[in-house]
Amino acid sequence: MKYSLLDLSPVPEGQTAAQALANTLDLARHAESWGYHRFWLAEHHGMPGIASAATAVVIGHVAGGTKTIRVGSGGIMLPNHAPLVIAEQFGTLATLYPDRIDLGLGRAPGTDMATARALRRNMTQSDQFPQDVVELITYLGAPRPDAAVRAVPGEGTKVPVWLLGSSLYGAQLAAYLGLPYAFASHFAPAMLEEAIETYRATFRPSEWLSQPYFMLAVGVCAAQTDAEADYLRSSQILAFARLRSGAPGKLPAPLHDLSEIPARMRAEVDHALSCAAVGSPESVKAQLAALIARYQPDEIMLTGMIHDHAARLRSFQIAAEAMAAL
Repeated sequence: MKYSLLDLSPVPEGQTAAQALANTLDLARHAESWGYHRFWLAEHHGMPGIASAATAVVIGHVAGGTKTIRVGSGGIMLPNHAPLVIAEQFGTLATLYPDRIDLGLGRAPGTDMATARALRRNMTQSDQFPQDVVELITYLGAPRPDAAVRAVPGEGTKVPVWLLGSSLYGAQLAAYLGLPYAFASHFAPAMLEEAIETYRATFRPSEWLSQPYFMLAVGVCAAQTDAEADYLRSSQILAFARLRSGAPGKLPAPLHDLSEIPARMRAEVDHALSCAAVGSPESVKAQLAALIARYQPDEIMLTGMIHDHAARLRSFQIAAEAMAAL
């Protein structure tokens, strides 16, 4: 089974976006050597703790600094952009780095409404996502010399397009269009089983994919002991709780005492982050095996934010060793 890595370019407390982006490239180079198949980056805006807002730019930075690993978006929030712009960006990336670029598309804004308005300049009430996906795929398809609008670079690159989601909407659309589907179970697992079932049951073969291909996103925090992993993971728990409380910031340093998080909020965060493998190498391997057995994914996408870069590298190395053993 292929295993891949989703990185949000986290900006730890006490560090800068420049350091976060340098860490991202360093992680990608290590991931390539550890056998990871893909390295994806996500579009978030106005977040002090995430440095990958200009996602296509960071993808180019990572692809240019690696040799073989696929690099892509998990995802581009398509409602923020004109499809032609994304086709040109990813067509350019695919021209620079042939057969290495993926384009994962999401429907959420990836930010608050004020920032979304600043990104889009105007807000439409109608949902154009399905039409925008088809338009974008068309731009990346076979060249159409007589077309009124063409993506140059872009046409003929046939960049693989994925749909991302955390509800049944994305599953239904991916199945209808015959596209690979990735579920955001690493932070929104509530509808995971129903989405998998819907996607597989209603999938229609297409020119891009003959049978359903499902990617499961799993949080990971691995260390030498269960206790150390729990301690390192406290940074992500704190960051997620603060985000949900309307106070996003840089990735906090780990704490043994998480009493600042109210009990009800902690329960919500624990549920949101429950699709995860956390602990020692043995614990992580067992938890990954259980998730694979339960959901039968075609591919695993691992992700996790740790304050210390060296500890984050070690965590993803342990996870890669576990996946290789499985």
